[in-house]
Amino acid sequence: MLNDDMKSFITYSLKEDLGSGDVTSESSVPEDLVEKGYILAKEAGVIAGIEVAKEVFYQIDSNLTFKTFIKDGTRVKPGDVVIALHGSARSILSGERLALNFMQRMSGIATRTAEIVQILDGTNTQVLDTRKTTPGLRGFEKWAVSIGGGVNHRMGLYDMILLKDNHVDYAGGMTEALKKVATYQNKRPDALPVLPLVIETRSFQEIEDAIAASQKAEIVIERILLDNFGPEKVAEAVESYGHLVTLEASGGITPENVNGYGKTGVDFVSMGYMTHSVKSLDLSLKSTPNV
Repeated sequence: MLNDDMKSFITYSLKEDLGSGDVTSESSVPEDLVEKGYILAKEAGVIAGIEVAKEVFYQIDSNLTFKTFIKDGTRVKPGDVVIALHGSARSILSGERLALNFMQRMSGIATRTAEIVQILDGTNTQVLDTRKTTPGLRGFEKWAVSIGGGVNHRMGLYDMILLKDNHVDYAGGMTEALKKVATYQNKRPDALPVLPLVIETRSFQEIEDAIAASQKAEIVIERILLDNFGPEKVAEAVESYGHLVTLEASGGITPENVNGYGKTGVDFVSMGYMTHSVKSLDLSLKSTPNV
């Protein structure tokens, strides 16, 4: 899942951090010194980002050896050894901070996502992420969501048609919006896949309008998004329309109320909570595994 864009971003991040060189390590650590380093968990959580950390160290020094003791998606406790490194002490020190930055943030997101998945356990509801991500880090953050057991929503504006309230209003209403979408889909080259269509609705009337307009335009709705409905209204929507279309609840969903949404039987809940204000998991790199 580590693609070329991610590797390029790691390269940029290393350039940002190293600049003309790691002057502290160069001035204090012998050039030929070979050492070991260990990435340790300092708090409980779910690990994510091991392949990213490996790429950081590989780009610095491909001669470093990298041994993993814990896989992505594994729960850890304080003191657990996640990774062992062996090679140039300077190289280990130069990659330490960036590797930890990626792993700590991704592990924080995976941990938070796993908590939501656990809260929803016993329901049939899955949790979706959103586009509320850190610019430049979306691929890493959505990867972390999937490691934590969540489901990735669209990656960006290019891989799904998501008609939100402003799109509908600017288009002149639901019927006009879906007519335009149908025309757009039909004009796409045959070699390109049909884009999934999700429609945000603000009321039961808009749900009715969306279903009726999609049938008239002969276009398939992937999912209807229930925006700020609240659990009682979501339950009503599930009863009335759940047999016709996949439903997603969104807006104002928190760890405190997400189970209530799950109990409605809605197919998905989407939460920016998992990525937009995450607390990084505390990890550390030490010269010995027994710190």
